[in-house]
Amino acid sequence: MSVEARRLAVLCAHLNPTRFHPDPPTPLGSVAGSVCAANSDTENHNLQNDCVFCKIIRGQSPALKLYEDDMCLCILDISPLSHGHSLIIPKSHFPSLDATPPSVVAAMCSKVPFISNAILKATGCNSFNLLVNNGAAAGQVIYHTHIHIIPRKAYDCLWASESLLRRPLNLNDEKVYQLAARIQKQLLPSDICQDTKNENFCSSKS
Repeated sequence: MSVEARRLAVLCAHLNPTRFHPDPPTPLGSVAGSVCAANSDTENHNLQNDCVFCKIIRGQSPALKLYEDDMCLCILDISPLSHGHSLIIPKSHFPSLDATPPSVVAAMCSKVPFISNAILKATGCNSFNLLVNNGAAAGQVIYHTHIHIIPRKAYDCLWASESLLRRPLNLNDEKVYQLAARIQKQLLPSDICQDTKNENFCSSKS
């Protein structure tokens, strides 16, 4: 079977499972390893032996798979914050979002409207949080980058921070200006910051 035909078969199997799998799925059973991960060295080259998501991709750990394509996988979270809480995971191992190539991040994010719409319809929710915990201080526990889709309902009181009052940003505050200038400088290549034409933009008053 050609690569194109195999990819189409994998996608159709997850979009229309009854066409290829007449028997109902076994909840939370061992999920077969990703067809793509099992047969493609390029997608399997950096999977880690001790990473739970890598084990799921290889079919060595149980998970309930919702969606799969060549780049990513979507599964139900094993410790959900709400009914339908799901994770979008890249098939290659990257420890954090900032270490993930833009093309992989784009592939993951491009699936969010499609997958989230299905989750909302299935759960009866009308809202969701899109969340990335990046780093230990932000609550990251599994160091294989992933995106949370968390269905929400009104007054579910899921986030305590939603009841906190926020201070409006004072655009005239010198410290705020300095912070913006430091971030802008980090976003530019170092050689541009040496250009006198960009001196005002790159300069920091800190």
